[in-house]
Amino acid sequence: MELNLKKPLVFFDLETTGLDIASDRIIELSYLKVNPNGSEECKTFRLNPEKHISEEASEITGIKDEDVKDCPTFKDVAKTLAKVFEGCDIAGYNSNRFDIPLLAEEFIRAETDIDLKRHKFIDVQTIFHKMEQRTLPAAYRFYCNKELVDAHSAEADTKATYEVLKAQLDKYSDSLKNDVAFLSEFSSFNKNIDFAGRFVYDDNGVEYINFGKYKGQKVADVLRKDIGYYGWIMDSNFTLDTKRTLTMIKLKNNIR
Repeated sequence: MELNLKKPLVFFDLETTGLDIASDRIIELSYLKVNPNGSEECKTFRLNPEKHISEEASEITGIKDEDVKDCPTFKDVAKTLAKVFEGCDIAGYNSNRFDIPLLAEEFIRAETDIDLKRHKFIDVQTIFHKMEQRTLPAAYRFYCNKELVDAHSAEADTKATYEVLKAQLDKYSDSLKNDVAFLSEFSSFNKNIDFAGRFVYDDNGVEYINFGKYKGQKVADVLRKDIGYYGWIMDSNFTLDTKRTLTMIKLKNNIR
């Protein structure tokens, strides 16, 4: 089934130096931009992360430090990428939990003006897990009846994710609407405020803490009784987006 789009939908995938969204960096980014008229644009960037690529990451991706030492940094291409994503909805595989939070960190570090929270997100893995419980290669085999060649290549994974979403719409036509807003809502587990999901909205739009000893408590209430919690977040290895989100909640509630 072809996608019913009101604006372009950008499928993307990252290969990274590791799995820590606060400290790891992008070494490869591939996107496939699908326009409402059906035309497509695909591009892959190899990037110098300016840090060591872990042996575990190199084993999975095949990308080593020497492969990217002469490549541009994320900051070099940040404005170009921001234009790619501007005005589009975004889709990926496990993207809500990993790729989008890490991409947001890179944009913040590059001081590039893009508000990813204004975009709708479709996480194809979440749709798959809610329906079948599988991995991307298994999803590709299950929905598309093909073997995923070059798995963990950003471009191969990006194109496979696009094919899987279209096949999901065919298979679950009675359950899934061919509509980005519906798919974005369906593929979201929580109403995250920050991309890492440390803080979430309840059904009334109130901010709650979603981890640790204060999980389930209102952010404002915790800050009022334990302002040291704010300092702990600021001084610890949380994402820049999480820290910025907490600061905005603190200022909104006039907590000093």
